[in-house]
Amino acid sequence: MRKIMYYVHQSLDGFIEGPNGEFDWAELGPELGDYSMSLTERADLFLYGRTVWNMMSSYWPNAESMSPDEHAIQFAPVWRSTPKVVLSTTLESADWDTRIVRKAEEIRAIKEEPGKDILLTGSASVAAALTELGLLDEYHVIVHPVILGGGKPVYQPTERRSRRLADTRSFDGRTVLLRHDLV
Repeated sequence: MRKIMYYVHQSLDGFIEGPNGEFDWAELGPELGDYSMSLTERADLFLYGRTVWNMMSSYWPNAESMSPDEHAIQFAPVWRSTPKVVLSTTLESADWDTRIVRKAEEIRAIKEEPGKDILLTGSASVAAALTELGLLDEYHVIVHPVILGGGKPVYQPTERRSRRLADTRSFDGRTVLLRHDLV
């Protein structure tokens, strides 16, 4: 069965966005960019919630023209060609080989389809829903050296759940990976 990997950037104080929804603080250096691409290579399906989908679909279709960054140049064609799923009750339509599912439980059938792993990026509410259903297999949390002082928390659990620390690593002398999987 495919695994669902949750890849998320958080501040030192545990937020994935600032008090006003800002995500201008995460920095992707070359080593972190390589790690990000390694997760992408494991996956043949990208999974998002509506908010992250809106952010991704407004940037990645034309990222090369918007940024000379090496990661943008490398990832943009992968993003455009990889099938995507958005878990949303409000999104009406989506381009770029994207299907919309309305209930988190529908992800179970997608996970059971043949293929490579599934990469969930950001989307704390989707991660929480999939955790509740026992569908999230790996947590790849990148901790950035910034304190936001509030905002949206990276985790929104409804009960205590244990995970096993599987790996730690630093990137670019700046960020730290905390990778956990099921106990």
